[in-house]
Amino acid sequence: MRFGQKLRNALDDRGPLCVGIDAHPSLLRDWGLPDDPGGLDTFTRTVVEALDDRVAVMKPQSAFYERFGSAGIAVLESAIRQLREAGTVVLLDVKRGDIGSTAVAYADAYLDPASPLRADAITVSPYLGFGAVRPMIDKALETGAGVFVLAHTSNPDGRAVQLARIPDRRTVAQVIVDEVAQVNAGVHPLGDIGVVIGATAAGNGLELTVLNGPILAPGLGAQGAQAADLRGVLGPDLSAVVPSYSREVLSAGPSPAGLRAAAARALAACRAVVPAPRRVTPA
Repeated sequence: MRFGQKLRNALDDRGPLCVGIDAHPSLLRDWGLPDDPGGLDTFTRTVVEALDDRVAVMKPQSAFYERFGSAGIAVLESAIRQLREAGTVVLLDVKRGDIGSTAVAYADAYLDPASPLRADAITVSPYLGFGAVRPMIDKALETGAGVFVLAHTSNPDGRAVQLARIPDRRTVAQVIVDEVAQVNAGVHPLGDIGVVIGATAAGNGLELTVLNGPILAPGLGAQGAQAADLRGVLGPDLSAVVPSYSREVLSAGPSPAGLRAAAARALAACRAVVPAPRRVTPA
């Protein structure tokens, strides 16, 4: 099954919610865990086991695993495997972007079915040019995976680059959206390539009606945005939006019941503004 179809079905089955697995040192400390591979493993297993059958999309942040070297990567590999076995869509937040053979190597690391780090989708950065992420997009299309391309992120400093205008007066962020729209053209019911637009990125002026792909909307909860803000940021059609929370949910741990309750509250807030997508089954 292609990624776009798999994502659509997951959102329909479990609701419009993505939960990030961001093992901040401060969160480990708040949970009473050591800031070491053992603490990382306990943190990750607790989150995964509490939410893997309840949340449509889980988004591990690779950097928090990479900082512990091979021991951290082993924890990440285990989490990806468990989440995928539970039918959860795994979006690995790596924000990679490079050129030539390096981009191909990133694609092989995260999107090749033979890789132990193989996720359902990854985040990528196009700010070496859209062509720099094309090998990862091509690999995704070849293997049935997905890619989310940074367009307008939630950090305020991003506006200086992302809302800059090219000679035809489009913003750089709009150029990214338009490039992704070309890849998704004609795909039904939803393209496999998405964009990242922060839920705090109000006033972006983006034209999204041609995208035909999913929109990952981080920045909800602890970063200041609320689900009710999504329509003002992304427009009236929220059918392909994937709202993403991290610390808002994770701070309710280490109790599994607390994590589930926090995720349920976040999902209820998202359901109030994001329509349930129509279920599509393979032909």
